[in-house]
Amino acid sequence: MRWLKRIFLALGVSLVLAVAVLAGGSFLSLDWDRQHSARTEALPVFQKGDSDGLVRIEANGMTFRARVYGLSNRGPGLLLLHGFPETSAMWEPLGLAAAAAGYRVVAFDQRGYSPGARPKGASSYAALDLAQDVLAVADAVGFGRFHLVGHDWGCNVGWAVTIQHPDRVLSWSGLSIPHPATLLADVARDPPTYIKVFTAPWIPEVMLTFNDLAGLRGTYELATSEQRDEYLAVFSEPGALTAALNWYRAIPLSFDVLDELTPPIRTSTLFIYGTREGWVTPDYLERQREFVAAPYEELELDAAHWLMQEQTEAVVAAVLAHLQRVDDARSSMDRRGHERSHLSREEAAM
Repeated sequence: MRWLKRIFLALGVSLVLAVAVLAGGSFLSLDWDRQHSARTEALPVFQKGDSDGLVRIEANGMTFRARVYGLSNRGPGLLLLHGFPETSAMWEPLGLAAAAAGYRVVAFDQRGYSPGARPKGASSYAALDLAQDVLAVADAVGFGRFHLVGHDWGCNVGWAVTIQHPDRVLSWSGLSIPHPATLLADVARDPPTYIKVFTAPWIPEVMLTFNDLAGLRGTYELATSEQRDEYLAVFSEPGALTAALNWYRAIPLSFDVLDELTPPIRTSTLFIYGTREGWVTPDYLERQREFVAAPYEELELDAAHWLMQEQTEAVVAAVLAHLQRVDDARSSMDRRGHERSHLSREEAAM
């Protein structure tokens, strides 16, 4: 029995050493000077009249780092919501194209990603709290109603905003992630392995940041060098990756409010997905169509999950076409309403 104890002791020591090496490698990989936070703090606070560039937007008691495009335009507002593990940088092609088409565009680094919007604890990252950030940012930049586009986790938030606040959303374009009511129950009952890992305490932080953030670097093969540098700068800061992973850890809280996410959507909706997107199945699509009681389109692209990187031109063209159709329909309705009002005044004068 003595040899068996020695084996267990050796295994225990090896495990402790392995954990120590991983933890040490993670610790040494982090930017303890918080250079990204310092650069963000140096950005101007958004003021009316700002048109383009990086700014800080104060909203919902926090400060969000954001990219604004064409805010001197006269077109409708457009909000862009990124996913994990990215920032507003992923939307640069769409932001520029939409601004050139006359839209006023804001893409902001969401809660946990912005250094000034990083509350502690997973309970601060439930879907409905994240949706409130969207409305607060819209209010801060003067968007009463706005078009909305989201990818990955930003898509989940976008669904929530569109469902709960149809009076604010002119159109909704979701990328990659179906309606939450189609998949939340499955995720809560039998989460994929990667979600199980991401919701564990401290383990994913160590795995993804070890060896100069090697676990994250592999995700950015399709990103531009500028995007990659920004993403790594964000997640190299202590606490940033934990905040982003708290979106996953808050999934049970989002599941608890599932009933609040099931009313029919009465907003014109575009859903774009890749042929190799693991989250999109024929069953999910069929159920999703039942939740949309408004004009609804689907676009399938030859891609996996990273649609903006893999099919940039196709995504940009599809989203802009969708926005234009909705705006044309609104203009037509406004003209008919004006004509009816004009006729009514003439009839009253007679």
